[in-house]
Amino acid sequence: MAGVSTKEIKNRIRSMESTKQITKAMEMVAASKLRRAQAQVLNSRPYFEILYSTIHSIVDANKDLSSPYLKQRPVKKVMYVVIAGDRGLAGGYNSNILKLVQAEIQDKDATVLPIGKKAVDYFKSHKVPVLTETYAEAADMTIGDCFSVAKQLSRAFLAGEFDEVYVAYTNFVSVLSQTPASLRLLPLTRQELTEGPAVSCDTIYEPNGEEVFAAIVPEYLGGILYGALCESRAAEQAARRSAMDSATQNAEDMIADLSLKFNRARQAAITQEITEIVAGS
Repeated sequence: MAGVSTKEIKNRIRSMESTKQITKAMEMVAASKLRRAQAQVLNSRPYFEILYSTIHSIVDANKDLSSPYLKQRPVKKVMYVVIAGDRGLAGGYNSNILKLVQAEIQDKDATVLPIGKKAVDYFKSHKVPVLTETYAEAADMTIGDCFSVAKQLSRAFLAGEFDEVYVAYTNFVSVLSQTPASLRLLPLTRQELTEGPAVSCDTIYEPNGEEVFAAIVPEYLGGILYGALCESRAAEQAARRSAMDSATQNAEDMIADLSLKFNRARQAAITQEITEIVAGS
């Protein structure tokens, strides 16, 4: 910063200190929201596990189960439910999941149902057909909305509007690691539903297992969507916390560097003044 006055350096230090305060505050807010999001992930699992075990038991007990949800058909049109964030400043959280979906729908007749403002803006700008913009605010998405989406997608799948349905979300691995992923929701496969330990089925379903299966599948999908939403929320807050922590550290490094340059410039100015006084005398 040769030729820069001490006043300009001081102004930059003040600016970086203000930035540091903002990023530190955002980091603390993200850490608080992360704890709540992690609690939501843990609380959502029991419901999903009960639904999964019920479907597992029905499929396991009815080897000849015939359901349109299990029917594989030629893939002509696919639907992607894409969960992203409403804001930026979260590292690569939004860009990673959007790039994953863009790569997967390449050369496919695909429609997306975006959840989150960033997803809505991205697919509109890339001219990808959007089913609805009702869920443009991911923060306002509730468990009831997840079940409404699941029922809507189930009806569309049964009507033949889509041959495959996927959900794309960010998996919360740890505070320092979040990975984008896509999961196929429909059609279901027997292999997916019968993986794991065998389930002893002593339950009698009325009127029959097939009708109970057809009624439970939309609830099961709603549980998966809500679980994916909770995972994505936790991943977003973890990514934002890491990004703000890194920004705070960078601000501290820049303040230290500017302070060093300020002291050097101040020392040079004092030395120059002393030289001028001595020369004048």
